[in-house]
Amino acid sequence: MVFPPHHRVTLYTRVGCHLCEDARDILLSVRARIPFEYEECEITSDEHLLERYQTKIPVVLIDGVERFWYRVNERRLIRELTA
Repeated sequence: MVFPPHHRVTLYTRVGCHLCEDARDILLSVRARIPFEYEECEITSDEHLLERYQTKIPVVLIDGVERFWYRVNERRLIRELTA
């Protein structure tokens, strides 16, 4: 039986950000094991996001709540998605 994803994960990113690439890799790796809705948002396309997250990226939100900045801890991500 397949269960639909019950969490939404958003990655705020910027082109050329190597930490963002690392975060994306971890998120997609975990997503292959634990389904969740995934959205990636390029902050330079939104003036408000750029102002808010300019030097704070990557930022990962789970269900609209900021959970990770700069680096994603895979074990903690899994705990939060399975709690």
